[in-house]
Amino acid sequence: MAARQSTEWTRRSLLAGAAGAAAGLRAGQRAATAPEEKVKAQPLDLSQFEPRSMLHVPQTNVPRARFPLIDIHTHLSWGDPKGESSKLLMPAEELLAVMDRKNIRTMVNLTGGYGKSLEGTIAMLHKPHPERFLVFTQPWFPKVAEADYAKWQGDEIGRAHKAGARGLKVLKSLGLVVREQYNKGPLIKVDDKRFDPMWEACAALNMPVAIHTSDPEAFFLPIDRFNERFEELNAHPDWSFHGKDFPSDRELQEARFRVLARHPKTNFIVLHVANSENLPYVAENLDRYRNMYVEIGARIGELGRQPRMSRKFFDKYQDRILFGTDAVPHGRQTPQQIFGDRLYEIYYRFLETEDEYFDYAPAPVPPQGRWRIYGLGLPEGILRKVYWDNAARLLGLGQAGA
Repeated sequence: MAARQSTEWTRRSLLAGAAGAAAGLRAGQRAATAPEEKVKAQPLDLSQFEPRSMLHVPQTNVPRARFPLIDIHTHLSWGDPKGESSKLLMPAEELLAVMDRKNIRTMVNLTGGYGKSLEGTIAMLHKPHPERFLVFTQPWFPKVAEADYAKWQGDEIGRAHKAGARGLKVLKSLGLVVREQYNKGPLIKVDDKRFDPMWEACAALNMPVAIHTSDPEAFFLPIDRFNERFEELNAHPDWSFHGKDFPSDRELQEARFRVLARHPKTNFIVLHVANSENLPYVAENLDRYRNMYVEIGARIGELGRQPRMSRKFFDKYQDRILFGTDAVPHGRQTPQQIFGDRLYEIYYRFLETEDEYFDYAPAPVPPQGRWRIYGLGLPEGILRKVYWDNAARLLGLGQAGA
């Protein structure tokens, strides 16, 4: 019996064979196909992969917000841990130039510091430009081990308010970094009762609390082939909170919500949409806590890849969503936060248009995950609330542009 001849069929050889057969039939001759030349796969480092979309979809440029806005979430200065000095990350004149081009009426600098640092930040930003820059203070965590810290921190909120602070900013370090001896010992929980006088002081002084708790869920998982943020975490392994003595994402979230429940008169701006990867969970808590608001800084990459659910979320909670970017005037490691024209144009495109499949950050490689986003096309009524009204109500400001 003759040996059976094996043939490797590929899509290309099938197409070539079909074309040859058709030509032979037309000529009345038998088709003959030359053997296919094998193409070798070319190795490529994933970090060098920059695919260009072949989709032909509308590309809308939105150089200026449709309405004046408040950016409730920026980091324009840093203060030293001792509370002695502060530094602007960009001159106020350069900040104002971008703001005027992009229709940003007011920016809130959340990292105003405390003590003399806070006073210095207010002197550099708010006092010379009172309608354009507002400043929040921060908890004095280096003093947390002191015996009278609870009362002292509550009183310190009053002193910060008198100096000109308009709110309180709590970094994600609470729950993930701050320890009993500040830099050693057990982690201090978000709902630690030592902070109760601080939350209550904010309520008494009508100072909203901008609180960042936890991080993307992938940061709490192993950095492996199943992690959709593998590239980001592989490049920055110190951003991972997997293992060691770190609590889980859900434990952190629930601790924060216990604070909201315990202090119903304090208004909390839950930064980064609380948990932008789980909008049903966020919605459940918005329904439960009337003192909860959310802002969208550095999370349009998550909101924009679930546009139908996000649009419903904006429709339902349009009175409690604030515009923010988490903008910083530097930071090559986080291009989705670098302050400048391009950053704001992406946010405006996301909120104002129905464009499809566009980049969520001004970077050749998506920094948070390899996906693109879709615009929500919000109506003017919701845009006005997100851009201005909701934040203005919490901050005690007037009408836009007034």
